[in-house]
Amino acid sequence: MPPMGLTVLDLSAYAGLAAVGAITLNMLLGLLMAFRYSPHRSWPHRRFNYFRFHNWTGYIALAVSILHPVILLFNRNPRFRILDLVYPVHSPSQPLDNTIGAITLYLLAFVVVTSYLRIRLGRHLWKSFHFFIYFAAAALFWHSLFTDPALKNAPVDWFDGGKLFVESCLLLIAAISWLRLRHARKKAFHARQIARQTARATSQ
Repeated sequence: MPPMGLTVLDLSAYAGLAAVGAITLNMLLGLLMAFRYSPHRSWPHRRFNYFRFHNWTGYIALAVSILHPVILLFNRNPRFRILDLVYPVHSPSQPLDNTIGAITLYLLAFVVVTSYLRIRLGRHLWKSFHFFIYFAAAALFWHSLFTDPALKNAPVDWFDGGKLFVESCLLLIAAISWLRLRHARKKAFHARQIARQTARATSQ
């Protein structure tokens, strides 16, 4: 029996929330790198290898994302088989949401494995693969928000503690991603301006 009166579904739900938190932290660290953030020049004004921390949060996210469905094998009602986890199209409860959850896991595994092989793949190809994390995040938030943790197909309680945590992570990622997109557009605009000025100076 799970400790402190927790059910198998409770443990699975907590593992899922840990996955949401780990992926959110991983994406935030990745976006900080895109902004060229330096913890030495800025807060906390210390040398800190957050690229390595970024990698480790990815490994942790993958581990707890695998643990999240595996725990369901110990649930009695509804009963899940290994096939229901690997290919949940016909799972005993919420097959659509579980299928989206499986897609999240497969995309996350793809991103983590290709990141581990980034030197062999080359920066350009690896970077193209790395953008799949946004598709994984979209599937993750869908699965986390619309799945009933009790597996009873109950309506979504948007004010449930777990749902509020997922909603907060979603808003945080959306806000930082919007700032990242805005920054990239400004950078591209300035690059075009410099190119035009250089072309004009050369023509004169």
